[in-house]
Amino acid sequence: MRIGELAARTGVSERSLRYYEKQGLLSSDRTPGGHREYLEQAVDRVVLIQGLYAAGLHSRKIAQLLPCMRDADGGPNEIATPRLVEELTEERERIDAMIADLARSRGVLDEIIEVAAERVELGTP
Repeated sequence: MRIGELAARTGVSERSLRYYEKQGLLSSDRTPGGHREYLEQAVDRVVLIQGLYAAGLHSRKIAQLLPCMRDADGGPNEIATPRLVEELTEERERIDAMIADLARSRGVLDEIIEVAAERVELGTP
């Protein structure tokens, strides 16, 4: 499939797909006319890349991680290493800390909203 079809099927811009290639996250073959052609598995690969970005990983970390994953289910394959497990655990801990910070911020905001709502109900500024 061409880049436009891959973009349409994944919801990822053509520019992002070209960036993924430049970063070594995605590969394509070239037609004699120089157009990119992707295999069907590229759809799953792009979805996986998007998920890893959404989890807060940066392109260098994703590039390290992808060779150790199977495209179909994202599980580890035979070249996963103890160092990779350690790095992924660190990433998870970083995300957990961010979640905890956001939960605290939400709690503070909830308290402010509650006080503000009570004041509005009482008609006091």
